[in-house]
Amino acid sequence: MAEDPRDAIATAGLIRNGELSPREVVEEAIGRIEKCNPALNAVVATRFEEALQEVDRGLPDGPLQGVPTLIKDLEADVAGLPRTGGSRLFAEARAARDSEVVARYRRAGMVVLGTTNSPEFGKNASTEPVLHGPTRNPWSPDHSTGGSSGGAAAAVAAGMVPVAHGSDGGGSIRIPASMCGLFGLKPSRGRVSTWPYSGALASPVTAHHALTTTVRDSALLLDVAAGPVPGDALGAPTPDRSFLEHVGRPPGRLRIGWATAVPGDIPVHPDCAAAVERAADVCRDLGHEVTEVALDYDPSQVMAASGTIMAASLVATVDRRLGELGRELRDDDLEPFTRMLLDHGRTITGVQMVEALRAAQEAGWRLGRHFTDHDLLLLPTVAQPVPPLGTLDTTRPESIYEHGTTYSLCTSVFNVTGLPAMSVPFGTDHAGLPVGVQFAADLGAEGPLLRLAAQLEEAAPWPRHAPDYAQA
Repeated sequence: MAEDPRDAIATAGLIRNGELSPREVVEEAIGRIEKCNPALNAVVATRFEEALQEVDRGLPDGPLQGVPTLIKDLEADVAGLPRTGGSRLFAEARAARDSEVVARYRRAGMVVLGTTNSPEFGKNASTEPVLHGPTRNPWSPDHSTGGSSGGAAAAVAAGMVPVAHGSDGGGSIRIPASMCGLFGLKPSRGRVSTWPYSGALASPVTAHHALTTTVRDSALLLDVAAGPVPGDALGAPTPDRSFLEHVGRPPGRLRIGWATAVPGDIPVHPDCAAAVERAADVCRDLGHEVTEVALDYDPSQVMAASGTIMAASLVATVDRRLGELGRELRDDDLEPFTRMLLDHGRTITGVQMVEALRAAQEAGWRLGRHFTDHDLLLLPTVAQPVPPLGTLDTTRPESIYEHGTTYSLCTSVFNVTGLPAMSVPFGTDHAGLPVGVQFAADLGAEGPLLRLAAQLEEAAPWPRHAPDYAQA
């Protein structure tokens, strides 16, 4: 399939200059979805006719007018489309209105074409729900796309759309970005409103943003989506300039602390460690001060806090849905791992929840000490290469307990602490599959991350799309 090298900003520019019409761009994206999706299973619901009607009526005159996109089918609603969260319990649920992030995309002129696959309630680092079936990696169809924004990552890596919405509660933007060769930024806690999903106690760990092929697309999308809804309980520090202005702006001499050793007993594969070392060398060549550090956080404390917060939130989600349906939980409503997490959540006390939130803050303080002497931290995105499909199988809970931590240990700490972090593509592993490296910053410091990412994009560029989708 011929590659379309245009990112979202370039596409919007061609539309603005009259070289392309919004209808041409949207029809082209629809054609790519129809051609690619049967093999990849990235898109689970579509609204093609409605999208074309919106184009014909006229789109808002925003910075991304006419750019097609897809929304993750998990706590981000598109009016009129199913809102399943990857779960059979919500198979018949439909959205009555757009979530705020979707509404902001539309006000920027974007055209929503459908929704993307997600594991059940996002509780897996691979996108293999029973409801919709597995999403396949465009780089290798027998391998995982990561999760939980795996459908979004596959769609962008295959060139179906230039950008796609994602969310990140334990690495769910960064893990798929790493496994599909994309750029993925998890913003600071509270940067993008989660309205109308209050998320209760999960809001402190979950962030909305996007999967993109370029750094500048990510920056502009964050400008589009960022900012609170009046009454939001959480909010990130106000930026001193637009996020797009950081792209191409000299980052100065950053102090970067790097590590390949992760606290705890989780081994880091040599291919993943080598990518970090290569990234450290490139940063050093760019003039940054790069020193090795020993990361100071307790992974068992992080995983316990994250597990407690997520399990308690799951109970509320399931019970609210059962109340809407007016019935009890059935055996086939939930996947086995989700059911185990639900049963655990029902045992959590209020005191245990408070202790989990305290542990999250303590982890933030411990990790935050690094930012006294460093501007950014560099570490693996994931500790092991892209796994084959079936490695993380929620119908076999033992597979999640055996492998799940391997793929979320390096990322979930930045959800629990609320700090911004990004995965940057940095080559391939021994099997030719993508490897990402992760950079993290202090709360509110997306600017330095974006400045460095743009510098790395120029110094060590990555392919826009998976190889089979980039050849004529």
